[in-house]
Amino acid sequence: MELPQPSAADEKLRLGEQLHVPEDQQPSRASQSRSPASGTNTVPMTEEELESLPVHTQQSPLYSSVSSQQSPTYSQNSIPRRPVPAPIPVPEPGLEPVPRSPTPPPYSGPSTPAQEPVAPQDSQAGGLRPPARYPGLPALDYRLYRPALFELSADKTTIKSTAAHLSSSAEALVALIRQQATVPPKPQIHIVGRRGTSPNSGRVDFDIKLNLLPLLVPEDSRQRMDYLRCVGSGEVAFRGGSKPSTQPEVDDDGSLDAWAARFVADTASVKSFALERVVANLDTDWLEGQIRGLVVGMRYPGTVAVSFPVTHSRVVVQNPDRVNKFITSVTGLFVGKHKYEVVKAVWPFASMPRGAEGEGRRCAVQTEEVWWREWRGPIRYAIAAKRHGWVTNEDKLEALMEGTPSTTPADVDWGPEY
Repeated sequence: MELPQPSAADEKLRLGEQLHVPEDQQPSRASQSRSPASGTNTVPMTEEELESLPVHTQQSPLYSSVSSQQSPTYSQNSIPRRPVPAPIPVPEPGLEPVPRSPTPPPYSGPSTPAQEPVAPQDSQAGGLRPPARYPGLPALDYRLYRPALFELSADKTTIKSTAAHLSSSAEALVALIRQQATVPPKPQIHIVGRRGTSPNSGRVDFDIKLNLLPLLVPEDSRQRMDYLRCVGSGEVAFRGGSKPSTQPEVDDDGSLDAWAARFVADTASVKSFALERVVANLDTDWLEGQIRGLVVGMRYPGTVAVSFPVTHSRVVVQNPDRVNKFITSVTGLFVGKHKYEVVKAVWPFASMPRGAEGEGRRCAVQTEEVWWREWRGPIRYAIAAKRHGWVTNEDKLEALMEGTPSTTPADVDWGPEY
């Protein structure tokens, strides 16, 4: 049995009793209501009226009774629902919010070894920063090959400076020499094939070079064998004159400091002090024989020249020009230049010459035989291809990964005689 639906008037009376509002104070349907919810024929309630309204209990209906054809409407005396503002984030103690700039930061690419390392100052230690390291190259301070106040000669063998402090301060000169002795020279192999009426004329079929500097610097710096030496007693050298001699001798057993002090005290109008970097115990004769045998096996009809030049091998300090370079050159030509070539930086390829009596020969990196086995293929292919340029690790890598093409005598077309 269905219960009768209460009428709208009965529901209104029941709500008024629950809210403790006298019936005579109930607003009529036709009167203008003051409801917290804005709608048709309503006036918004003030803050004081909202606060004076009682809070509904769970039994208080939120919606008025409606029929199935009507949409539910809010009760006139219900409290409005206000949106709750989102909480403001509070930073943790000791952490301050970082303001964001509207401009994005500029892109900073990775630091590559191809960037030029210029001897910057270290902000912490006050000295030079550690030298840059280049993968695939020996661990050296390459900035020392082109220091400030020095000029590199056209043939790339000598750097020279006329800075006044280097020829007037023995301490500055000694510091420079010791620093420059920490980097080796650059030994090379130069192979030229030429056809013509004379060894220095005619057509050049191939002209290749190989860099031997990596053979002087082991990966472990503790295995390096380089050292600095001065001329000994009775050894012929430029000792402050214009010609080599065994005199004079200096005190303190001929140390670098003693020679530097003698150079600074020299009152000659033109004087120079030189450091020479040399390679020791590399068997160039054996290497030359292997190269010539290789070219002969390829039936090359021309003349082959094999040489072992060394670049970046000299550091020269000269007193400043009194007028200009031309006057200095003329003065040195007629009056003579006082040369001091008494110190060498020795970079051994091995601890002793190849084939020396006794055992225990130790190479800085590898022996001549091992080097030749690794580079024989790339050298043969470069000659067969009539290359003019360097034979590098890329050629060696191709030989290892892909194998060098066949270079039998029948495969090489040397062309016409001239």
